[in-house]
Amino acid sequence: MMKKDRPRATPEKSRPSIFWPLAAIVVPIMGLIAKVEIVDGHKLPREGAYILAPNHYSEFDPLIVAVATWRLGRAPRFLAKESLFRIPVLGWALRRTGMVPVARASTVSAARQTLEASAEIVEHGRGVIVYPEGSLTRDPDMWPMRGKTGAVRLAIAQGLPVIPVAHWGVQQIMPRYGKLSLWPLRKPVKLIVGDPVDLSAFAGKQSSQSALVAATDVVMARISDLLARLRGEPAPPERWDPSAHGQAETGRLES
Repeated sequence: MMKKDRPRATPEKSRPSIFWPLAAIVVPIMGLIAKVEIVDGHKLPREGAYILAPNHYSEFDPLIVAVATWRLGRAPRFLAKESLFRIPVLGWALRRTGMVPVARASTVSAARQTLEASAEIVEHGRGVIVYPEGSLTRDPDMWPMRGKTGAVRLAIAQGLPVIPVAHWGVQQIMPRYGKLSLWPLRKPVKLIVGDPVDLSAFAGKQSSQSALVAATDVVMARISDLLARLRGEPAPPERWDPSAHGQAETGRLES
């Protein structure tokens, strides 16, 4: 049985920060646009570092995930492309909010930066939101597609828990690759938080590509299961693979 939660604020949320003025603006606006129902929100860690891994099918859903994370008492931080941190003003805002810079190229330097980013997350006890699909799903029915390995690489490098999340309903606000639709207001969106994914079998294997792919498959299966609960229908037996369909993959975090 699904359970709805809105826990008390954690020290991370109650401590004065740049998130306060941002939340004062964004949360009321989002409350008009979407009526977000959070299921099993108590499963989000109340303190300490973690990786939040949501499904991704709308350009608008990062706002939904961010507001839900804030409502559950944690500050929403995302991975962001390294190049964005070099843009005046934007780079300052990203650094002030604790966003994590990540290089998209699959190089030794990028791998080192991933390890440094994960160490910083642990040091400050922060959570970070990582889209394991890397971009909007290409699955025709908007089920999670094959994931990239960036999220589990971060998790395994520092032993961080991966918290799977699924949401459904955002497509009514902004369809995939579509235009924003604000009317009617307060469109219903459901978001469910899952138990931490058990990645103990992959501990210490962040340098093994085959292990990272296998761990990513485990995470994507958990996200798909959660989405199936929200949609009330079974997930497809196999995830959509963009490379098998001749589609270029782009996104926030490359494997």
